[in-house]
Amino acid sequence: MENYPPPQLEDQLCFPLYVIAKEIISLYRPFLDEIDITYSQYLVMMVLWENDGLTVNQIGEKLYLDSGTLTPLLKRLEVKGFVIRKRKKEDERVVQVFLADEGRKLQQKACEIPVKMQEKLNLTTEDLFELKGTVQKILNKIKK
Repeated sequence: MENYPPPQLEDQLCFPLYVIAKEIISLYRPFLDEIDITYSQYLVMMVLWENDGLTVNQIGEKLYLDSGTLTPLLKRLEVKGFVIRKRKKEDERVVQVFLADEGRKLQQKACEIPVKMQEKLNLTTEDLFELKGTVQKILNKIKK
């Protein structure tokens, strides 16, 4: 067995990714507070704005979340009047999630968030595309 030096925090890829994720989520917070949702709820709503009527499992696949994490999120969104959960008639074990009218209205309020975030980060559109592309490339390699 080779004798490797102890890992140094500053040399690790995981640490700056962890910190940037945490910091970016905190930058979203004031914008999301204005529309009364959390970052996790925002992710769920974006999935539904793109594809209304998905099952809980389909939402979980898109967000890399299990149903145990997703179900409480969906319940809170339902209490707020943003979504409606319905069991499929063909298979009552399967729950579909639909946008409520308030959830559609919320989409209009959320449309300005990406622009506000780009301004807050002070990055060009090209910088954002490059960063997202690099992160997506790493994610694709992990998922193989």
